[in-house]
Amino acid sequence: MNICVFCASSEAIEKNFIESGERLGMLLAEKNHTLIFGAGKYGIMGAVAREIRRNGGSAIGVIPAFFESADVTFTDCELIYTQTMRERKQIMEDKSDAFIIMPGGIGTFEEFFEILTLKQLGRHKKPIILYNVNGYYDSMLGMLDEAIEKSFMSLKCRGLFYVTDDEQDIFKYLDSYEPFQYDKYENKHL
Repeated sequence: MNICVFCASSEAIEKNFIESGERLGMLLAEKNHTLIFGAGKYGIMGAVAREIRRNGGSAIGVIPAFFESADVTFTDCELIYTQTMRERKQIMEDKSDAFIIMPGGIGTFEEFFEILTLKQLGRHKKPIILYNVNGYYDSMLGMLDEAIEKSFMSLKCRGLFYVTDDEQDIFKYLDSYEPFQYDKYENKHL
């Protein structure tokens, strides 16, 4: 399975977030999955990539060419260069069979909401897992609950992604995944 991991590329984050990426990379290799990622060598992104490669796994990095001069590219993998960030996301989405969202900043938020929106609109039925390390996404989940409470989002939409704080649970979910049946337009008021 090709698994896309969206996550932080910052080195300024707490070590326990980096360690969660290392554990995930090790498990991806152990379970013979291929990592699809943003090709960064720093932060959680770099940690996942280093560990999957250190443990004999495969990785495909997708990165805009303009990052080349910044020296941020993880090169121990197959690399696909794009012209734009939009093209990068499209390739990552198309190549992936599942998505794991780890802690990250605005880029990660945007990636999560895009693939969630695409799933809501029926453009894919791939699993989306929010890996909520140390409760990082608790506030965002509260915001989504408020959107449901105030009818900006349907309760059924919440079933389009899975939340866990345990990397072993990620793979149990993937192994038993059944697409959640959802039609955004079944109730036109939501």
